[in-house]
Amino acid sequence: MFSFLTSFLIKCYHILSTHIFHKTEVPQKCPVAQHFQVQWLHQADVVVVGSTKPKEIPVSWIRPGTTIVNCYPDFLSGKISLKFERWIQSQQYREWNLHCLKLQPLSPVPSDIEISRGQSPKAVDVLAKEIGLLADEIEIYGQTKAKVRLSLLERLKDQTDGKYVLVAGITPTPLGEGKSTVTIGLVQALTAHLNVNSFACLRQPSQGPTFGVKGGAAGGGYAQVIPMEEFNLHLTGDIHAITAANNLLAAAVDARILHESTQSDKALYNRLVPVVNGVREFSSIQLARLKRLGINKTDPGTLTADEINKFVRLDIDPSTITWQRVLDTNDRFLRKITIGQANTEKGFFRQAQFDIAVASEIMAILALTTSLADMKERLGKMVVANDKNGQPVTAEDLVFSSFLWLLYYLGCKFSFCIFQGTPVFVHAGPFANIAHGNSSVLADKIALKLVGEEGFVVTEAGFGADIGMEKFFNIKCRASGLVPSVVVLVATVRALKMHGGGPNVTAGAPLKKEYTEENLQLVADGCCNLQKQIQIAQLFGVPVVVALNVFKTDAHAEVDLVCEIAKQSGAFDAVPCNHWSAGGRGAVELAQAVRKAASQENHFKYLYNLELPIIEKIRIIAQKVYGAEDIELSPAAQSQISRYSKQGFGNLPICMAKTHLSLSHQPERKGVPTGFILPISDVRASIGAGFIYPLVGTMSTMPGLPTRPCFYDIDLDPDTEQVKGLF
Repeated sequence: MFSFLTSFLIKCYHILSTHIFHKTEVPQKCPVAQHFQVQWLHQADVVVVGSTKPKEIPVSWIRPGTTIVNCYPDFLSGKISLKFERWIQSQQYREWNLHCLKLQPLSPVPSDIEISRGQSPKAVDVLAKEIGLLADEIEIYGQTKAKVRLSLLERLKDQTDGKYVLVAGITPTPLGEGKSTVTIGLVQALTAHLNVNSFACLRQPSQGPTFGVKGGAAGGGYAQVIPMEEFNLHLTGDIHAITAANNLLAAAVDARILHESTQSDKALYNRLVPVVNGVREFSSIQLARLKRLGINKTDPGTLTADEINKFVRLDIDPSTITWQRVLDTNDRFLRKITIGQANTEKGFFRQAQFDIAVASEIMAILALTTSLADMKERLGKMVVANDKNGQPVTAEDLVFSSFLWLLYYLGCKFSFCIFQGTPVFVHAGPFANIAHGNSSVLADKIALKLVGEEGFVVTEAGFGADIGMEKFFNIKCRASGLVPSVVVLVATVRALKMHGGGPNVTAGAPLKKEYTEENLQLVADGCCNLQKQIQIAQLFGVPVVVALNVFKTDAHAEVDLVCEIAKQSGAFDAVPCNHWSAGGRGAVELAQAVRKAASQENHFKYLYNLELPIIEKIRIIAQKVYGAEDIELSPAAQSQISRYSKQGFGNLPICMAKTHLSLSHQPERKGVPTGFILPISDVRASIGAGFIYPLVGTMSTMPGLPTRPCFYDIDLDPDTEQVKGLF
């Protein structure tokens, strides 16, 4: 590589991806040559001087801060300076030099927060260096977390990806079955015990479940992200940046309707394109809108009255507005509201609603985007309503996308946390029952480069395989182009007993004796749900490893029975895991099974063809994944499907919004329901994110608080300044 680069630099000036230049033998007195030398040198980040007379290059030609590599006189003979070689090496993939933290598990296992505080975390800049990040590729947020720059992906673009592992689960109880804990335990086992480079990629927790029913999402026991308080409480503020951007767009929609209803075309035009210092001109965003309208003019004074009318009026039909305000709090009383009742709004009021912030389309875009340019384009495509002629109105039509992008960009880099001294990317947090339930494509892509060809990236899909995993394959994999190597399917004896006919499991209430005493019959009966979820994964042609998350009340016979049934049902392997109580050491058997499964031949395929009609894609998911007999569309759903198809959105994948507590639309139906008709009450579209999302049954996009929320137990100690009662 170095000899090729040397000879190439000798022959000509050439702009490389890192802007490296070489001074060729161009006559210094030639004004044209001198002009280009100065121009190129001013653009360079690194200047390689191969001349025997480097003083011939005036200092004024070189931009301040540029790295200057002065090669030896024998440069022209084909040898390259050691300094230049080292610089080139610094831009390539770096081998890991990771030093994992030791765990000393206690028995009985302390609370999650006690474990978190008992472990002294590694400084994040030290961890970054150990896994090959350059100093200018991270932005430090305190001592234990940082954000990672997207330039890292460009630097490592030629590096071969590692293995890609998805952690999914069976249909859970309301308590959750430990997918995040398994994800973390698996990565700890791979890295700290098998010496395999590995990365976890997790979603950022929403305040909804954190302060509602479920609690945090940092994992648990000795397999958790630390410091867990920071992880669960705002982290680096990404969700709040999304909330602000989302609500700014919502405000812009209503404000535009108000202004259009109270002003003439001329008044609107004068305000949208004002005279500044005696000059009226279009902004670049407005010029783009004119171009979309087919108006190829750049002088504001040349538009005709008809062209002005087209430019200033979006004519939004208020009854078609689909862009909702969001809040990262469970607040059921915002599910349906009336806005605009103040006298200042001049009689313009309408019914609206709030969604949970992580259901925002902007959150979905954050998770699915592949670059900043792609993100900006997706944000512009977001449909907020239809006009009075039935055509979609987008954020771009509101001349809003670029500002939205700038505001949103503040929260779009990766959050980077640590546990047991191993790395984790925390980026994006869409719910799986409402949205697509997966962390970001960009985080996965960068992690796959960082771990190297033999490494592993373990990411998690929300809730059961019928929801998060199906959307991971059909939506996220289409967006990323990445192919998964293995599915790890998490199960618990507790959940299987529930599916076998056990009593209801309620958050905050003690478990009934059926869940704490050995009962092989309940376990055997409940394994039908495990078998169904294995079959769902097999629809996509990916090997399945079942991870049985073991609780202290589980009997050995129950654990053995689950593993035996899982393997008989087509799983590549099934292993018990004790990472909650033992850390990575308790998931070594799982890590070994995953490594073996990843070496198997992969027959990955999508569940449906995008060219199929929207209704057929919904039906395929309902029948093949959920086990429904058929689907039933409400008149509103049929109308929306017809509209989206006419508007050219029919070829998008489907993101079903459905309860996570049952394979069916009825949370109380456990096991493997059959013979049911899946009701589709409404169909919405996230055009920027790139999917159609049907609402199944009474599915709500704003959760509510329970009778006794988690925040009852959370407090701040004024003396120690530590959070108390946080899980």
